[in-house]
Amino acid sequence: MNKKVVVLGGGTGLSTLLKGLKMFPVDITAIVSVSDDGRSTGRLRDEFNIPAVGDVRQVLVALSETEPLVEKLLNYRFNTTSDLNGHTVGNLLLTAASNITGNMSDGVEALSKVLNLRGKVVPLTEDNVTLMGRMEDDSIIEGEHNITESDKKIKEVFYKDTPEINSLALKAIREANLIILSMGSVFTSIVPNLICKSVIDEIDKSNANIIYVCNMMTQPGETDGFKVSDHVSLLNSYLGTKKIHTVLVNNKNIPKKLLDKYANEEQKDQVIVDFENLTDTKVIASNFFQLQNNMIRHDSLKLSMAIFSYLLSEKS
Repeated sequence: MNKKVVVLGGGTGLSTLLKGLKMFPVDITAIVSVSDDGRSTGRLRDEFNIPAVGDVRQVLVALSETEPLVEKLLNYRFNTTSDLNGHTVGNLLLTAASNITGNMSDGVEALSKVLNLRGKVVPLTEDNVTLMGRMEDDSIIEGEHNITESDKKIKEVFYKDTPEINSLALKAIREANLIILSMGSVFTSIVPNLICKSVIDEIDKSNANIIYVCNMMTQPGETDGFKVSDHVSLLNSYLGTKKIHTVLVNNKNIPKKLLDKYANEEQKDQVIVDFENLTDTKVIASNFFQLQNNMIRHDSLKLSMAIFSYLLSEKS
């Protein structure tokens, strides 16, 4: 029987990881944060009072085993002068499926069958949640889009109203052999999954170890100046009694020309692996760096190979 792997996150980081992980004999459940409120997703949330569909769409595409044309179709964004402008086909399909079935979880399941998914996709909640940010100066900003657009540093995030967590997500965590916190925006993709008491309670009760795939680059306003140990400490502060067991880090030197470009254009720096401050955490270091469309990305296949090897070596 395949081991059960639960991956928590959102956005590009989660979908990148899943593209590789689906190639291995594991049962995948991706729990997706649904607090995004920008662009197409934000407009659909306002109009139809549904959770954010954008990250869910990316994950569906990542786990799909359909033709490449279907991926292009789902990610196709209209560029027009009508109300369709800015919307992606996948977001509209998810909204329609959610309306037809009565909720997003059933809508996702219906689309999953059409897309021949190699795993399950579970929205964290069915509620139309609003993420709040307490910034370094103690000001409060409402909405994920506004939080990420702010030039202030984030101190913590929380929900405006306490959401009811999807029972499918809690069941997956309860039965997991391994829990993965994916790379991605720490405060707006990963932490939104961890600021829910029922999620933390299930993680604490589960027999699964927690792996964290650390970002290769810092993120302005979220992790400026962070080393690997700072990422681990931050996430551990949101976790309960069970902390991160293993962290996966990139030890490949990224070309200076590329680092300079990121520093100048995006104010992002390479995350330093400070082994000396990670004595309480197992570290798996390897060359996970990949250049994709001139952007720094994790090599999803190498990353997933390391995770699968870990799963085989650990008693879980």
